[in-house]
Amino acid sequence: MAPVIRRAKEIDLYCLNSLMYKLHDEHHQQCPDLFKTASEIEEEKSIARYLDDPECMVYVAEMDDVIIGFITGHFCELISTVSKLVMMATIDELYIEKEYRREGVAEQLMMRIEQELKDYGVKEIFVEVWDFNKGALEFYNKQGLNEHIHYLRKPLNR
Repeated sequence: MAPVIRRAKEIDLYCLNSLMYKLHDEHHQQCPDLFKTASEIEEEKSIARYLDDPECMVYVAEMDDVIIGFITGHFCELISTVSKLVMMATIDELYIEKEYRREGVAEQLMMRIEQELKDYGVKEIFVEVWDFNKGALEFYNKQGLNEHIHYLRKPLNR
């Protein structure tokens, strides 16, 4: 059975916050030296701001009236002193409950948000993925997103 993909509503906030917590907890577990704990992030960041902001969007994937995943994004303009102005959007978070991964749910969420972005005149989408997150890198590459900037990092140890 295919999930229902729909815009998130305020009534979904409790579930969305729970999924957001799981997302940040996975990041922290995979890379505790770089990521704050999910509890620390939860104090600073709420998905509610996406629901209140007309430049943001949230879609949920629902199976048997239970939210099993979500995607968030927002509109912006790429403004730089060296590159041309581009109407763009970013994918900020994408999370699917572990037991529903690799079943096409993330692809359906991406297709839905991409269609909405096209309807609004967005020309490009961007997503930031940490190098350790191989599954996400593989997923986004399959969705047609390719590297365009390399952010390099070097710790300065004494």
